[in-house]
Amino acid sequence: MLIKPDYEKIPTWEAYYKEIKLEYIQSTDEGLDIEMYKELFDTAAKLPNNEIKKDLGEIIFKIVSNAPLKSDYPYNEPSDLESIRALRKPYALKGIVDKNKLKSKLNGAWLGRVCGCMLGKSVEGVRSDELIPFLKATGNYPMHRYIKRTDLTDELCDGKKFGFKHSCYIDDGDGMPVDDDTNYTVLGQIIVEKYGRDFTPENVARAWIDYQPKNAYCTAERAAFRNFILGFKPPLSAAYQNPYREWIGAQIRGDYFGYINPGNPELAAEMAWRDASISHTKNGIYGEMLAAAMIAAAAVTNNIEEIIHAGLAQIPSTSRLYEAISKLIEKFRSGASRSEAFDYIYSCWPEESSHSRLHTISNAMIVVAALLYGGGDYGRSVCLSVEAAFDTDCNAATVGSILGMANGIESISSDWSEPINDTLHTSIFGIGTVKISDMAEKTLEHLE
Repeated sequence: MLIKPDYEKIPTWEAYYKEIKLEYIQSTDEGLDIEMYKELFDTAAKLPNNEIKKDLGEIIFKIVSNAPLKSDYPYNEPSDLESIRALRKPYALKGIVDKNKLKSKLNGAWLGRVCGCMLGKSVEGVRSDELIPFLKATGNYPMHRYIKRTDLTDELCDGKKFGFKHSCYIDDGDGMPVDDDTNYTVLGQIIVEKYGRDFTPENVARAWIDYQPKNAYCTAERAAFRNFILGFKPPLSAAYQNPYREWIGAQIRGDYFGYINPGNPELAAEMAWRDASISHTKNGIYGEMLAAAMIAAAAVTNNIEEIIHAGLAQIPSTSRLYEAISKLIEKFRSGASRSEAFDYIYSCWPEESSHSRLHTISNAMIVVAALLYGGGDYGRSVCLSVEAAFDTDCNAATVGSILGMANGIESISSDWSEPINDTLHTSIFGIGTVKISDMAEKTLEHLE
């Protein structure tokens, strides 16, 4: 008797052969010279999910693993830390840590992340063509508050592609519900507590297995989790059959490394690299390094452009991410309006593509645009990041974390904080529900 799995029922995030179209797009983005194989990719993608398609997936993975870069590819995007550092452009961050303000800043960073995440969680996955009309109809445009379940009506929800009725709202519970964006921040604290500040990528992988179920992980993280179980150690766990390797997953995981390295973007970025390299490559890694470095910089300055430049200084200046953020800053400085800036992002990353909506670069651009055009105001900035659609909870959480660190907990009004009730629910084994203020207090113990 031939024993084989039900290929249809294997989750897509764990089945490389189901994402052959995405692999072609991702490999092309990276400059791999695979155009001669396009017909093979197209044909394989159309096949039913069976053993033959799985075997073709193995062949396709060999093709992309051995494909050379196109001779005219203009970017240099390594994944190892030494090579990343060699391609940086230095930036002198001014300012020193004010220990008298640090507790407020750390509380602000934690709370800012949680409130931003909650704001975006209600509409995670929505497209702007449904989000903006919904916000206008509920008197929340320009966006200025949480979306509530009481905003919903049958007329607003029926016939929409996005399942508004099935989403999660601030008035549904007693605080911040379980979310991967906040789970990872708590998990970062656990990793540092257990392994110390010198934790390794292997330590992070072990923690993933020990502290969360498989279903807590998505896209690149799920592929990496599968790879850990199959015996692939970092960094191979990020590279093996992982078409999501440059998606946003790592960018949401770097906050804690910024929290515990105030004023030291370089070390924050290094810790972020140790975390990101278990599941991502190239720009997927750079996204987490950028976020962690910006948060570390925000501990000593609230100048938005300084924060962004301090983050950029930790990633390769020869990368697509560096180029994309630099062009956005140029547009801002040249007087481009907010709508012009966001239209530019949409022109680079078409919203109808899941690859665009979930890629590190597109979402990092939204984070930066929200910071620039939000003018340092917490509420306006997180709302701008959600209005843009794409990965709403991830982006608002990152923006909120940066501004909470930059301006302290006093900058986050009670309209945002009170509904959260200092309560964060997690799905981390042995942790469950925590007080956000306790998490911030514990963070003080992990500073250098």
